[in-house]
Formats: sequence, C-alpha cells, structure tokens
Amino acid sequence: MPPDLASQQLDEETPLLRSQGSAIAKKSKTPLPWRQFSMLLVLQIAEPLTAQVISPFAPQLIRDIGITHGDEALVSFYVGLLHSLFFATEALTIFHWSRLSDYVGRKPVLLIGLFGLSLSMICFGLSTTFWGLVISRCLSGALNGNIGIVKSMTAEITDSTNMAQGYALLPLAWSSGTTLGPLIGGELARPADRFPHIFGRSEFLKTYPYFLPCVVPAAVSALTWIVIFIFLQETRTPQVTISQLISPWKKRKAAASSIPQSPSASSSSSNLAAIPINNKPLPIRALFVRRVLVAIGSYAGIALIDIAIRTVQPVFYATPISLGGLGLDPPTIGTILAAQGIVNGLVQPLIFPKLHDLMGARHLFLFAVAGALPMIALFPVMNTLARLSGVHSGVWSLVGLQVALLSFTSFAYGITFMYISASSPNRASVGATNGLAQMVVSVMRAVGPAAANSAFSISMERQYLGGDMVYCVMAGMVFMAMGVGVLLPCCVWND
Repeated sequence: MPPDLASQQLDEETPLLRSQGSAIAKKSKTPLPWRQFSMLLVLQIAEPLTAQVISPFAPQLIRDIGITHGDEALVSFYVGLLHSLFFATEALTIFHWSRLSDYVGRKPVLLIGLFGLSLSMICFGLSTTFWGLVISRCLSGALNGNIGIVKSMTAEITDSTNMAQGYALLPLAWSSGTTLGPLIGGELARPADRFPHIFGRSEFLKTYPYFLPCVVPAAVSALTWIVIFIFLQETRTPQVTISQLISPWKKRKAAASSIPQSPSASSSSSNLAAIPINNKPLPIRALFVRRVLVAIGSYAGIALIDIAIRTVQPVFYATPISLGGLGLDPPTIGTILAAQGIVNGLVQPLIFPKLHDLMGARHLFLFAVAGALPMIALFPVMNTLARLSGVHSGVWSLVGLQVALLSFTSFAYGITFMYISASSPNRASVGATNGLAQMVVSVMRAVGPAAANSAFSISMERQYLGGDMVYCVMAGMVFMAMGVGVLLPCCVWND
C-alpha cells in the first residue's frame, strides 16, 4: 500500500481519542497551553455576548418600533424572528468559513468573524426600523464563523489526556457571554430614561436608545481582534493564502505547484506548533459517515432545546401575568439571565469532569438532556402561582430552580464537543467536521426560536391546551434529542 494511502487510512479509521488501555491513555496528563487557550476562551465569549445582549430589551424594542401595531401576542413572534435570523444566516455560511480555515489557516478567518460581529452590533444599535434590525442580524450571522473554528483549534492544541478538560471549559466561556450579554442589555438599554442625570442631555441616545448596550459587545469584539492579531499562534498549516484564493490566476498556479506536505515540527517557545498534516482535507462527501452524523445529531438536539428555552424565557418573564408570563421589567430580566450565566459558569468546570468520569459520556448526555423536562414544566407552574398571589417568594424560588436545571442541561454541550472532535475522519478535516456540525446546529438555532416563540404567541392568542402548547412543543424537542442520544457509543469512540 502506498505510504500516502496508508497514512490516510490510518487517519480515517483510528479514533482521535484512544482506548484507556492504550499507551497514550496511560500517559500523564498534559497541561493545557493556557496562554493560547485563554485567547480561545475570550473568542468563545463573543458570539453569546452578541446574541444574548438583545434578549432583555428585544420585547420592548419591538414594541417601540411599532411593527406589531399594539398586538402584544405578536411581540414574541418578532423577537423569535430576530434571534432566528442570526442563526439562519450563520447556517448558510459557517461551514464555508470552517472549510476555508482548513486551507488558509484558522487565524485569518477568526479575524474576519470578529470584524463582522463588531460591525453588525453597531448597525443594530443604530437601526430605527424593523428592516434595519433584520439586515444587521443577518450581517452578524453571515460574517461569524468563529464558534466552529474555536472548537477545531481546541482539538488541535490538546491531546487525549487534556481534551476533556479543554472542552469542559468552553461552556464556561459561553456562559460568561450569556451572563454579560443580558446584564449589559438590561442595564444599559434606554440610558436617557434610566440614568437621566448622566445621559439625559444626550439627544443621540434619545434617538438611538439601544445603541449603548450594542456598542459594548462591538468594542469587546474590536479589542479581541487586536489581541488575536498580535498574540494568537496559528494551529493549522495554510495550504494556500487568501490572495491566492482571491486571484484566479494565483489560485491555478498554486494548485499546479502544490505537493503534499511532510510532517515537520515547529520550534515555538510555547511548544504550540502548527499541527503537521500529511494529507489534504477530505471531500465533503467523506464527512457523511455514521459516527459524524450521530455526533452532529446529538449536538443539534441539545442546541435546539437550549435555544428554544433561552428565547422563550425572557419573553415569558416580560409577558403580563394575565397572558401567561410573569410581567417583569428588562433590568430584572437581565439580572436573572446574568445569574443564570454565573451559575452555569461555576457548575461546568467544577462538576462536569467529575460526572463525566463517574457516569460516562453517553449516560451524562442523556441525564443532562432529560433535566430539561422539569425545567420546561416550571414555566406554567410559575405563571399559575403568579396568577393566584402575584410574583412572591415561592415564584422566585422556582425561578432559581429553573436556573439551576438549565446549568445541568448544559453538560450535554461538553459531551457533544468531544464526540464531534473524535468523529472527524482525519486531522486535516477537523475544521470541516466542526463547520458541518455548527452549520446543522445553526439551522436548529434558527428553527428553535421561531418555532418556540410562534408556539408561545399561538398559545397566548388561541389558548391551545390551556395556553401551554408551547411547553408541549419544547418537551417534544427533548424526547427527539434523547432519541438521538441513545445512538451514541457509551464512550467517545474507543475512549
């Protein structure tokens, strides 16, 4: 068998995570390369910060724009549409960004994504029409391919001894974004009204009352761009440059002169070398194998549940009690969502690795997904109590329980990240595999808000199932995710 074919067969058939009885599994645990990994964690914050900053004030923003013409039942529909547009456009482009990073390297694509996030948030804050909001959210999703690339880079700077630790910390960064985003959005929306002594004389902030909470994540993305440009090391040896891709003549010349790369070690003081690749990224059709599809399906299932809950949650809090919600104001909603992110950020690194070792990957995934059922059931229970005697201490206790249950449900994310990385046919296709997974998940995150919030609107307007139809829809999502989860192997492919 030719050497190239043998190496490719080895890459395609050998799991990235070896069995516990192998020599690799017996090695001592490799420390995480914290200098580089910390920058990936900061990168991971950018997307949830951008996506969630609008959650506390989105219902009021829709009312202010007047697109609903005073129909309160339509508010949740348009809020869900805004959330869905981000992920719908991301679904159309994220695979191509990840695939591009397999060829030109991870760093250039990351920089493009950060620029897109910053620009789109500024546009959102300056929008005074619904179509302006639509265009800015579409721009944000289309230019953002970072989340899949961050997972690819995590796989490339870790090994079988510390990969679980790395993927346990990625949800911590995501939780930081979901904590800061709602807190910023809830506290800084309409600053001229909330802080008249400071911003009361600003005609600009009176004209654009939601610009201030939008410019904060835009500034964070811009600062992160500078840090990544200066300090982040590339983990993927580029096969072509961006200029060669842009210029057809240069692209043909590069294709004619390209030869397979030979493994080589990089001499970096931080021991973070670009991973040696002795084969090219596989064709897209090679990714459609059972283990890749099952891993992606599990990720899509938990993402659908999570985004549906997170988009219904603030709308439920903001909806009047008489219509099925709790009637809370934006600052209170922002505080609850921020506390939710803090709890999630603390629970993930402290408990996830221990439960993973105790229960195994598949059992922990199923346990985490099943935890969404009581969390969903708490929505109608809280409204029932609020109808009887208002929002009292009992209701707040259930809000706290719901926050805790959502944190346990998030354990499923770390599990799916490990399965997806291990399912890649070869090292050269890690970016494409993560990109394909993120594309499917983006579709789910586009469908989830629209489906859940539309069901919420219909439930309020027509009182299907006593106004609880939306919760039945969300419970159905949980059972579908569990159905996919049982197809996963007990451990991460021969782990």
